[in-house]
Amino acid sequence: MTSTALTLGVLPPGLIALPTVYRPQADTRLLAEALAREAVGPGRDVLEIGTGTGALALHAASRGATVTAVDVSAMAVATARMNAWLHRLPLRVLHGDFAARTAGRNFDLVLTNPPYVPAPGTRLPSRGPRRAWDAGPDGRMIIDRICARLPTLLRPGGVLLMVHSGLCGAEKTVAHLADTGFNADIAVTASVPWGPVLRSRRAWLEGQGLVPEAEEREELVLVRAQQP
Repeated sequence: MTSTALTLGVLPPGLIALPTVYRPQADTRLLAEALAREAVGPGRDVLEIGTGTGALALHAASRGATVTAVDVSAMAVATARMNAWLHRLPLRVLHGDFAARTAGRNFDLVLTNPPYVPAPGTRLPSRGPRRAWDAGPDGRMIIDRICARLPTLLRPGGVLLMVHSGLCGAEKTVAHLADTGFNADIAVTASVPWGPVLRSRRAWLEGQGLVPEAEEREELVLVRAQQP
C-alpha cells in the first residue's frame, strides 16, 4: 500500500457540471490515477458506477475502451452526455440503479466513486446533491451493494477500482471481497483535509464514535480487487 500526491493531469480538461452534480475532487483524482495504471484500451469493456460528470468514464474512453456509465441522477446523466459530446468521445450513459441497468452484462473493469459519507437515517436521499455522498449511518449502503454484485459484474481476470473514505472501514471492504473469492487489497491511500460536508457533521460523527475529537483530515482509500 502506498500514499500518493494528487494531481489533475489524468482527468479530461474543461468538464461542465449541471446543478447538484458532483464535481471531480480528491477522491475522483485518486481513482483517476489508479485507472491510468490499468490496462485499458480497445477491446476492453469498462463500467463506471455513479459517473457524475463522466470524468473517469471519459478518461477510459479516451484510451479506446468501450465504456458504459450509470448514475441514478438524471442531472448527472445529462452532464456526462454533454461532456462526452464536448470531448467527442463515445460513451454509453444510462440512468438508473446500476444493478438493474447492467443485468446480464459483465465487464473487464468496474470503477466507482460511490456515495460513502456516513449520515443519520437509514434511507438514501432521493434528490439533491446529497445523493452523491450520503450513504447511511456507516457510509456503506452503496459500497456493500457493489461488493455483493461484483461477482456477476466482472469477467474472469476483471478488476474493480473503488475509492471511499477510511471512515467506512476499508478493511471490511477488502474482507468482504476476499470472502467472495477476489484478490483484494488497499492499493493506495491519501490524506486530505475535511471538506464542508464532514465539517458540518462533526458533532454527529464524534457522537457515533466514527472520528476522534478535533480530527481535521480524512483518509481516502483505493481498493483494488481482481477476479481470479
